[in-house]
Order: sequence, then C-alpha cells, then structure tokens
Amino acid sequence: MSGTATPRFGVVVLTMGRRPEELLRGVRSVLEQRGVAVDVVVVGNGWDPATAEPALPGAVRTLALAENLGIPAGRNRGVPEVGGELLFFLDDDAFLPDPEFLAKGAALLAARPELGLVQPRVVDPTGLVSPRRWIPRIRKGDPAHSSNVFSCWEGAVLLPRAVFEQTGGWADPFFYAHEGIELAWRVWDTGHRAWYAGELEAAHPVIDPARHSYYFRLNARNRVWLARRNLPVVLVPFYVGSWTAIQVLRWARKPAQLRAWFGGWLAGWREAPGERRPLRWRTVWRMTRAGRPPII
Repeated sequence: MSGTATPRFGVVVLTMGRRPEELLRGVRSVLEQRGVAVDVVVVGNGWDPATAEPALPGAVRTLALAENLGIPAGRNRGVPEVGGELLFFLDDDAFLPDPEFLAKGAALLAARPELGLVQPRVVDPTGLVSPRRWIPRIRKGDPAHSSNVFSCWEGAVLLPRAVFEQTGGWADPFFYAHEGIELAWRVWDTGHRAWYAGELEAAHPVIDPARHSYYFRLNARNRVWLARRNLPVVLVPFYVGSWTAIQVLRWARKPAQLRAWFGGWLAGWREAPGERRPLRWRTVWRMTRAGRPPII
C-alpha cells in the first residue's frame, strides 16, 4: 500500500454449510466494510456454497471442495481465488460489527510494517463473557490490551499477502488444531511479529468446544507435528516434553481423554508431518526476548 490508495483485501470465508444464516451475516459484514476494497470467496469444505439457502450475495465468489480437506487446507485453497495485497480469514460463524474494521486493520499494518499478522479481540455478540482461550497469550490480562503473541485464534486473522506467502500458508496436514500456532511462529520467522490488537473487535458466539476423543487425538498429534515441522531439533524434546507433562497433569483424573491424547501423541511421531521448515535461531532468540521461547 502507498499514498492514498484504497487498501484491498482478499477475504477467505471457510464453511461446511452447516450455519447458513451465520455465514450470510459474516459475508454481509465484510461487504459492508468502508474505506477498503474487498474480494471475497466462500470456500465450501465438502459442500457447494453456490447452493446456500439463504443465497449468498452476488458480489462474492464460491469455491466448492469435493471433500472436507480440513480447516487449514480449506483456507489455503481460497487464497489464490482472491486478489488484494492484504488477506483476511473469517470463520462462517464470526462477523465484523464495526464497518471500519478492515480499514482500521489496514491502517495498523501500514503504520507498523513490522507486524505480519493481526488477531483482533473477539467478543460474543450477546454479551457473554469471552473465553480466555480467545486471548492468545499466557498472561491473559485485560482483553483490550494489545501485545505480541505467538499463536492466534484463527477465526478472524489479517495478514499482508506477502507475509502469508513467505510463511508457506496454513499447515495443510493438521486438518484441525494448532494451525494458528504454526502460522504465528512462521510469521515471526519472516522477521515480522504476530500481534493481538485489543482495539479491533470481531464477533463470535461463545460455544463450548467439543472435547471428544477425536479432538484429543488431533490436539496431541498436531502438538508433536508442530515441533517436528518447526523447531530446531535440539528444542523438539523440550517443547513436546513440556506439553506432555501439562496434559498428564490436566487429564490425570480422566483416563479416557488421556488415552486418546496419547494415541495422537504416538501418531505424531509415527506419521509424516509434512514439510519441515525449522525456525532460525535468530527467530528463537527474538521470540524469547519478546516473552515466549518456543519450548513452552
């Protein structure tokens, strides 16, 4: 972006077609943004968004994937379908209550070129207290406080396209869970920072996350894959070991959950995690100085 040119966002909205009313609300909130140009694609993971009822506005394109490729792979498939020097990823049950949200995000990225990823503060539209997990830092504190972060809540994320391409995109093999950690780590490895912007606000209903055996399995497998794909070899056992200890303490009284978790943990070592791109030691040091060494 330069001068007074209007910022242009490529917007990828991922859906499985299970929330048509919420999907329409989210898409409309993007099309109603002021001060920016938007190029929107709705990606159907195993579903054709062109068949949506209620129908999507004619200003958006649709991409139907023949099967559910998982969340990160589905998002990645949408990126080539949209133009713009900036990217915005939105979940189908999230929306933008502020019609200047994207303009404010673009201004933040322009004013602070060291930022390579921005996650907004997330609020429930009915006023329910937002879960702590929506604030991606160890010391949660005030939700309106902005800070460096080393993971992101993936439901509403802004990035310069150039930075996204440098990272290699979302972690295709993960299917679900922890892809926001990897993307943030790789943003840091480009020389940029991942940032939690407390002054920006996106809306998403508070939903009790499913805690079924599949969740525990992918949570553990992807935690191991995260280390194997991204960490210098010497740091892998420290990171996996710390998270293993945390899960044992957390689920010691629920053996079924712990068994599912360790099943995924073993799969993480036995199965191929995809492309390995270890963080540079310079990045490890920058992350450590910023408050979160990638071993915890």
